[in-house]
Amino acid sequence: MDSFRPRVPVLIDTDPGVDDIVAILLALASPELDILALIVSFGNTDADASYLNILKLYQTIERHIQKHPEDVGRFPNFSPKKKIILARGCEGPIEGTLHSAQYFHGRDGLGDITGRHPDLNVNPDITQGHSQLEIADIHGVDIALDILRSYPPRSVTYVILGPMTNLVQMMKKDGAMVRERIGRIVCMGGALDVPGNTTPVAEFNFFADPYAVKELLLSDNEDLRLPLERFLMVPLDITTLHELPFPIYKRAVDPTFESASAAPSNGSRKSPIVHFTSSFLERTREVMLSYGKDAMELHDIVAVWCAMENPPSPDDRTGDILAPGWRALRRIFDIERFGELTRGMLVVDRRDDQTAYAPGANRAEVQKQLDSLGVPHGPWESIAVPAQVEVEREPESFSSSQSGVWCVTNTPGPKALLQLLLYRVWGVKLDE
Repeated sequence: MDSFRPRVPVLIDTDPGVDDIVAILLALASPELDILALIVSFGNTDADASYLNILKLYQTIERHIQKHPEDVGRFPNFSPKKKIILARGCEGPIEGTLHSAQYFHGRDGLGDITGRHPDLNVNPDITQGHSQLEIADIHGVDIALDILRSYPPRSVTYVILGPMTNLVQMMKKDGAMVRERIGRIVCMGGALDVPGNTTPVAEFNFFADPYAVKELLLSDNEDLRLPLERFLMVPLDITTLHELPFPIYKRAVDPTFESASAAPSNGSRKSPIVHFTSSFLERTREVMLSYGKDAMELHDIVAVWCAMENPPSPDDRTGDILAPGWRALRRIFDIERFGELTRGMLVVDRRDDQTAYAPGANRAEVQKQLDSLGVPHGPWESIAVPAQVEVEREPESFSSSQSGVWCVTNTPGPKALLQLLLYRVWGVKLDE
């Protein structure tokens, strides 16, 4: 971190499931950020369970620091001079059916630790006079609007780790103020050239409220549409490449780590933070192994990392002024809201270019086809689906009038994030 760079004020909009909690742990451990509020909504589980998960997280860090006071400096956002606000947000989408991801995250959002590890539960009355959080008694949408009004224009980054419902409600209440004062918006969501993680074609956050996505990114109604020049989408195309391999977690963090059915975490033999994370990751490991992968994908963690390294710009530039190692390109798409099988799908028109090909195609075969066509390998090529369509050419120079949504296509790399995560959250270094 540049010691002369001011901390970035952030609002974190979250539906705390497994990767959200790890992402918030990273945010609390990151001096680049100044967390102003945590706004909790529906998504991975219901809003009530999501709310309790934040309290479980805070209880865990407090226990950890009590047991290991030498670690207090590892969490600069845990004991801020001004308490972080915790507020309840929306409990369902602006339209359509309510869906959750409990099939992956469990009924409580954290792999069902409520029943398996009752030592991690919290008393709901803990909200009265909480030592580290300012518990809001008004809606999270109003909290976020008040914060934007009270901070200098273009200074606050809004990080979305769940559905975009709270933000669309903010735009409905005071869109002009939001457009004027919001800084950068970093949103984990969408799947462009890769399969979905909730359905074959849809990423969960966009699936949970595709109507909000339509209004905020694609609407003809300027009163609801976000300032896209300040919006960064972090889709599955890039986040899926970043992983926490469970064998590395076991070797570096918790040597006793297995799975929920094999050997549930025993809190008497490890630090409170390690016990907490192992208690929900042990069930996540079982789910991921059923998909053939012994790792957790770091979707929301990549979004927090992006916000850490890319503070707001005072002018309307986003994708062309990112930090070294980061890259974003304009993408044009629409979102399906009504389809029986395609809700939440980002629809890209691939008809206008002979180099366009179906998602999931083999990269080596695609490169061979590009070579045979005389198409150069360039900035549009990725390990997902390199060929883009005619309407998605990279702009030669930035213009706020250009259409499309800035989408992150490159980060400093999966290993860089893994090293950062292990060191900041668990205080360990990755063996070379």
